[in-house]
Amino acid sequence: MQDSNTESSTVAKLDTPKDAWRQLLSTEGCRVVVDEGTEPAFSSSLNTETRVGTFLCAACFLPLFESTSKFDSGTGWPSFYSAIEGHVETKRDFKLVLPRTEYHCVRCGGHQGHVFSDGPEPTGQRYCNNGVALRFVQDSETLPELRDGGVSVERDS
Repeated sequence: MQDSNTESSTVAKLDTPKDAWRQLLSTEGCRVVVDEGTEPAFSSSLNTETRVGTFLCAACFLPLFESTSKFDSGTGWPSFYSAIEGHVETKRDFKLVLPRTEYHCVRCGGHQGHVFSDGPEPTGQRYCNNGVALRFVQDSETLPELRDGGVSVERDS
């Protein structure tokens, strides 16, 4: 990614072709994660998710957010005030003329959403995430193994 700003990460980056992710993700997941689209506000059940757990990248399953950093921003998208350190990277986005900061999974490059400086303490940040770009795993469940884009695994519905 050009102009990326990655916190010190020890996560190995994948070089998986976009077509491989297209075979694993739902149609809407591809539109958002691969093609950097945005889902409609209030369309994801993860917006109201309140259980304790971890939010993973829907493509490669890298943990991105802990539920303890989730808050109701009123925007209609799952929002967090901090990401797991080194698990997201950012770049400037000029798609809407005014510059914004978008962020991606540091491992697979999957588009997640945009980060703004209007979040709550302690960080003042609001990671505004597309719900379809995330997978939620409750603390009582085992996190899935990371996937690398190989097409031998089951497609998301």
